[in-house]
Amino acid sequence: MIKRKTAKIYPAGPTIEGAGVHLKRVFSSPEATLTDPFLLLDDFRSDDPSKYYAGFPWHPHRGIETITYMLKGEVEHGDSMGNKGIIGSGDVQWMTAGSGIIHQEMLKGDENGHMYGFQLWANLPASHKMIGPRYQEIKAAEIPEIVTAENGVRIKVISGTLNGVTGPVTGIITNPEYLDITVPVNTAYTHALKKGYTAIAYIFEGNGMFGEEKQAAGNGTGLLFGDGDALTLMTNAQPVRFLLLSGKPIQEPIAWYGPIVMNTEDELRLAFEEYEKGTFVK
Repeated sequence: MIKRKTAKIYPAGPTIEGAGVHLKRVFSSPEATLTDPFLLLDDFRSDDPSKYYAGFPWHPHRGIETITYMLKGEVEHGDSMGNKGIIGSGDVQWMTAGSGIIHQEMLKGDENGHMYGFQLWANLPASHKMIGPRYQEIKAAEIPEIVTAENGVRIKVISGTLNGVTGPVTGIITNPEYLDITVPVNTAYTHALKKGYTAIAYIFEGNGMFGEEKQAAGNGTGLLFGDGDALTLMTNAQPVRFLLLSGKPIQEPIAWYGPIVMNTEDELRLAFEEYEKGTFVK
């Protein structure tokens, strides 16, 4: 067993996106070659409706996948193909933008004004950047949860396969694992990972010690791990809850501006020209 070490720490930093949504960004474009195939991770948890109600009005995407995971509140979404719906508490929307889609995401808190969620962007290889757009809409009840018999670790499996349990999101080219893991107090946990795959943890409750060197990390901290086939972590007086992301690196050139990610500057320029001309959606 080759235990992974922490390669980089990402303290989530404040930024404003959309029409005025205050959120915390864990990583983005400057880190894209390190976090490949993942491009961006935003934590948009908020208890103040004035800092999120304006949402993310109509905007385009091409060449990527956007993954929204809600803990509290709702996201009302609609797109240029006439799709619309609500991503509720505990739900996941895995949108493959592919050749192009124009959509909006409007945020609504629960009865107490709490609106907690995350959005992850994942890259697509050149062979899949212009495929037809599609959604995988996953309700909370469809996400299986594993509770380990030996130490009571709780794992929600959104994508990937763990202990014979496969998450509801399937057919993704980078073979990602997306897990929501809660480790109880005074517990050691080892998680098997595919060697050569990128692995990132984002802690959003409590704190723990991650990796072979026992890197301390708490709420609002992202950790990128070096290579290996296992991730170890421990807790002391507090439990820890975190997202664990892993996937096969694409290792292709990245041309990125705003909500569009392609392989070359010419492809990027063409995408924005088509958006201006009204020929973006295929």
